[in-house]
Amino acid sequence: MTTHTATTSARLSDEAVIPLRTLDPAAALDDLEWLDDAIGDARVVAIGESAHYNREFYQLRHRLLRYLAERHGFDAYTMETGFTEGWRTDAWVRGGEDRLGEIMAHGLTSLMGLWQQMGAHLDWMRRHNATAERPVGFYGIDLGGQNASLIPALDAVLAYLAQADPGFQIDPAIREKASAFSATSAFAAPSAMAAYAQLAPETKDALTAGLAGLAARMKGRRLEYLRRTTTEEYERALRSMRHVLTLESVIRGMIGGDQQSVMYNRDAEIADTVEWILRRQDRIVLAAHNGHIQRGPAVLPGMDPVTPMGMHLADRLGEDYLVIGATSGTGHMLNSDPAAFQSGALFALMQAPEAGSLDALMHATHDGPFATDLRRLSSADADAVRGAAVQRAGLGEHYSPVSAMDAYDIVVHLPHVMGADPDEAALACSPQEVREVFSHYKPQ
Repeated sequence: MTTHTATTSARLSDEAVIPLRTLDPAAALDDLEWLDDAIGDARVVAIGESAHYNREFYQLRHRLLRYLAERHGFDAYTMETGFTEGWRTDAWVRGGEDRLGEIMAHGLTSLMGLWQQMGAHLDWMRRHNATAERPVGFYGIDLGGQNASLIPALDAVLAYLAQADPGFQIDPAIREKASAFSATSAFAAPSAMAAYAQLAPETKDALTAGLAGLAARMKGRRLEYLRRTTTEEYERALRSMRHVLTLESVIRGMIGGDQQSVMYNRDAEIADTVEWILRRQDRIVLAAHNGHIQRGPAVLPGMDPVTPMGMHLADRLGEDYLVIGATSGTGHMLNSDPAAFQSGALFALMQAPEAGSLDALMHATHDGPFATDLRRLSSADADAVRGAAVQRAGLGEHYSPVSAMDAYDIVVHLPHVMGADPDEAALACSPQEVREVFSHYKPQ
């Protein structure tokens, strides 16, 4: 077997390598049959990525979902994108009349949907659901509004209350205050945060109090509301309300410099959302960054460790939670320079993996894409993994501490990753600032 020129002498044995013949989602799936034993009866299979918007990570998740849906009856795909916005995507993959470009632009958040590979994934879900005995639903798990705007989730709540509580006069100042810092895309999020920072303290406090009052009313009048709406409508609206409250606290924390609480609060809420989905679906595929799905503490630059979603889910689900981490070798990844990113340089060249990292260990082991089941390693291979104490975090050349043997069950390595391909139909449906930035984007 040929191996890469390594940045470190460490590598895994050939016995640890499970080659992936292709990343093509439409290809035959027999090279994934090792998953049959690996996943067992797990109800949640989490699939990580080193960074967002990479072509190969989209393809990997698409291919794994196809296998798990076709061979094991998985009936939900959950993704690190807005919860409230995701209902529009779910309606489309189940046969709704929206256009795909509109769904990609507005049914997913934070630019997650603007890529051809994501469009192909959604298109497969719709075609699969047209004939499948067990359709696959789509769910966002994140706070929505580009993690900067309360408006999408708040509007969903207000629309529900108009139906469930028609005599209730909602204070219009609540939405007016939230509109003062709304964001229509990830490129507008910085200005939204700046606008929130400029609000008077009493305005911020009034917004917090108003939102808390809405949440309390929804909880207290549940039985009254269920006489006018379905249980599912109520539960969706209540979860959107939970996301509004959490996002407002996250925005307060970011402006106040309490980044640690931001991470704690966000990940606890998205873990609750995954558990909420599990009450509706039998088995789900969960797609998010490695830092969210891992079982161990997550560390971002300049921060103490925090508890990610994966630690919550592992605590609650035990063996029902299986984690597939991801590593990468060379290529391009999301640009960590905010100014360059906002100007259209969406991706930056990756350096070879840092010596001693999990990425370097995997990159030195095998030329093509492959998986390693950490639970079935020889003692020597397990020691090699334990010796790789950091992992690429997708924030420029930042590496985070990791105990891979504890954080993951399986690791998939992609030796070369590139920026995904922009989708013209999705961009045409996107806000003006998105179209402007992408007009300067030059694919690698």
